Amino acid sequence: MEIIRKILWRWANLYTHLTLSKLMVSRTDSVRFIGFPILKLVPGSHVNLADEVTLISNSYYTPLGINHPVVLATLQPGATILLGERVGMSGGSICAARSVAVGNDTLLGANVTITDTDFHPLAAQARQVVDFTAIGVAPVSLGRRVFVGTNCIILKGVAIGDNSIIGAGSVVTKSIPANVIAAGNPCRVIRELTSAELAS
Repeated sequence: MEIIRKILWRWANLYTHLTLSKLMVSRTDSVRFIGFPILKLVPGSHVNLADEVTLISNSYYTPLGINHPVVLATLQPGATILLGERVGMSGGSICAARSVAVGNDTLLGANVTITDTDFHPLAAQARQVVDFTAIGVAPVSLGRRVFVGTNCIILKGVAIGDNSIIGAGSVVTKSIPANVIAAGNPCRVIRELTSAELAS
């Protein structure tokens, strides 16, 4: 059974690389796809996957399991998604109307959602029409070596500093500094990381 899984994984990886070439997604051969991600790119937008990015879209390969495959979606021309070197992502979604950037060596736990837009305006009468000039949009950035726990939601305008840890289930509505542990809804800093924790 394990041999069959390995054959299927390699076939899925090859197929996904070929599909990405057609979608004009920038990536290297060292990017690993475990299972089939869902990719939705608007013409004129861009996704860049740096060296050794790993996207897991199959529950067998991650202990917590995933609710759905990895989703990478751009929502309008000019939007960008950048995943730095050795970023790992298990299921979850990244949606960009402007820009979502994830730094090198950052890990996104199972079913994390990151978006730089509110998707719909506050005005009830306007919610049926998606017009990004009338909807809240602000870039999102995660620094290097950030760890985001399972089922977190990171919303528009948030910047998370290097090395910080976001506790499972958090809803991040405001920026989080570097070198801290933060958690909750809304997410708040709990404490700074110790020098020993930063050194390990």
